[in-house]
Amino acid sequence: MTPRYFKRIAIVTLAAVLLGVSVHYGFGTAWQSQYTYAIAPAAKAKQPPAPAQNSAKPPAVQEPNSVMTPKPQSLSKRVVEYHINVQLREDARHLDGEQAVTWINPGKKAVSELYFHLYPNAFQSDKTTFMKESGGQLRQDKATADSQGYMKLLTLQTLEGESLLPRLQYVQPDDGNEHDFTLAKIRLPEPVEPGKSVTLRMSYEVKLPEVFARMGYSGNFIMAGQWFPKVAVYETAGTRGRTSEGWNVHQYHGNSEFYSDFGIYSVKIKVPEAYTVAATGFQTKAIEVKDQKKVYQFYADDVHDFAWSASPDFVYEEVAFSDIGIPGVRIKLYLDPSHAALKDRYMHAAKSALSNYAKWYGQYPYSTLSIVVPPKGANGAGGMEYPTLITAFAAEKENPGYDLERTVVHEIGHQYWYGMVASNEFEEAWLDEGFTSYAEDKVMEAAYGLELNLRVEASYMTDPAPLKQPSWAYGSHSQYAENVYMRAKLVLVGIENQVGSRTMQKILRTYFQKYKFKHPSSTDFQRVVEQVTKTKWHDYFSQYVYDDQMADFSVEAIHVRPVKQDGKPMYESVVLIKRNGGVNGEIPVVMQFTDGTKVTKRWTAEEAHIQYKQVHSSPIEWVVVDPNHSNVLDNKIINNFMQAQLPESSRTRWSLGAAKLIEGLLGSLSW
Repeated sequence: MTPRYFKRIAIVTLAAVLLGVSVHYGFGTAWQSQYTYAIAPAAKAKQPPAPAQNSAKPPAVQEPNSVMTPKPQSLSKRVVEYHINVQLREDARHLDGEQAVTWINPGKKAVSELYFHLYPNAFQSDKTTFMKESGGQLRQDKATADSQGYMKLLTLQTLEGESLLPRLQYVQPDDGNEHDFTLAKIRLPEPVEPGKSVTLRMSYEVKLPEVFARMGYSGNFIMAGQWFPKVAVYETAGTRGRTSEGWNVHQYHGNSEFYSDFGIYSVKIKVPEAYTVAATGFQTKAIEVKDQKKVYQFYADDVHDFAWSASPDFVYEEVAFSDIGIPGVRIKLYLDPSHAALKDRYMHAAKSALSNYAKWYGQYPYSTLSIVVPPKGANGAGGMEYPTLITAFAAEKENPGYDLERTVVHEIGHQYWYGMVASNEFEEAWLDEGFTSYAEDKVMEAAYGLELNLRVEASYMTDPAPLKQPSWAYGSHSQYAENVYMRAKLVLVGIENQVGSRTMQKILRTYFQKYKFKHPSSTDFQRVVEQVTKTKWHDYFSQYVYDDQMADFSVEAIHVRPVKQDGKPMYESVVLIKRNGGVNGEIPVVMQFTDGTKVTKRWTAEEAHIQYKQVHSSPIEWVVVDPNHSNVLDNKIINNFMQAQLPESSRTRWSLGAAKLIEGLLGSLSW
């Protein structure tokens, strides 16, 4: 027997033993769950998803062709305005674009240079910062031999026709990687004074990669995300705690998502005649068909990005939906044919998400919401958010489980925390991903009766790190995902457990209403929590947002000895409880004696440890810390319980040894 086979058998045997022990002590559910990036661990459902209905043939493709007009009021400071013409070539691998972009100086100082994000250049070679940091993999999707792409600027000039290409300089402020061309700086001929604007014209060619990391092609399916030269964010003094105004610029990193300013987009998209296009915003003109080409005209305002998708195979469905906080929105489904029979599930998930988010946090102000379902094999484009457009997971299964609903609900949640609140995902990704994960769970519970399994989620936290840090500062993609999705959500649940669900809803609604169409920071959120609760939260945020602590508590030891009290035989039980991390409110400690008596203590955990001495007619049987798991930030629940009748050596070592072993197993299985 080779060492490899021996190791495999040993691990399986050990896992089986631990499974049996965990079930005995009430941790059996921890082994029944899986975790997928951007989605919480699978929860126990009261009812399974409805099975897919049989359909002999998908319905005929209908063309989305509703023409709408912009609303007169402005919801944001419209710093940028894009007028873009883009054409998908016949090979469905290249985009030819030209655009005029106007940038208004929002600050109080003259600005002499502009920065543009050229995101497709992340796929130019295996030497770019994105590819080096990601290792050619994002979530479970891996780059293929055809996953190379680029953006080539062909012209760049002023309205007067002066070429600025000689002034173009690629910069790498984060790592100095000379092979990274995802960020460019342009020195302007004249400074832009405060409140004034500059308009530049440019043309460019984009080579799409085989779908990977949110953009590209898969067969004849196209996902155009982060596909055009995009102006970076110029932050004014006071924004996110800045003391002086200036550009917030970063390269495209392996873990990083995006950060942009609000503005107006007018985008003309030309595709081969067989294609149907889904896009941010709404159509302002009827579709034109000429020379075997189809031309769409889309418009969106008060958004900070524009994405589109195209396929000749989309099965289109549209429903008008109104509710409290939703004056009227057209929900548009662009389904892969294999999921045509699931249209009602997609629609129900979208309606449930919109109605609950609007009721809890505030109005959804846009007139459309588009949902794109990528085909099988194109999951690199799945599970992603853009203003008024989201992508579901790819149609890998004919009858998926609740992952279908979870993904739709999660991505629609981003319309609030990514779309309208517009957090800086370069530097504070938890303000979007964590908030969205928290909100997603609330909808899944309200709409589908799913019971949360926070014990499981906490157990996945094997590598905690500060939440407020650049996305690329995390040691790995798994550490990034653990923290900005899961640990961030647990931090929010930890606040809710201390203040109550009503107050927590008030906190989030206040935060959303105050900072929608702005760019808040972690400090801004802390300030809202303190204003609503009229309590200082410095210690909590210091431990769990700005530091990497968890709130682990353990039963360290139990000592029992016979004594006499008033001449009667009694037992003196001494219990040692230890705090191994941060403080998270009062912690209940339950002690049960062999005669069935239970004694509950509540520890404020201000000290590092506490010792309880109980004299009782019967010896103590067991001790458990936080039996109802109110402390959601405890990620080592296995050390919360101890039986007194175990031999001393087993009693004190079981907690530490088993916890470390299970941590290792979970760490190897979870990502």
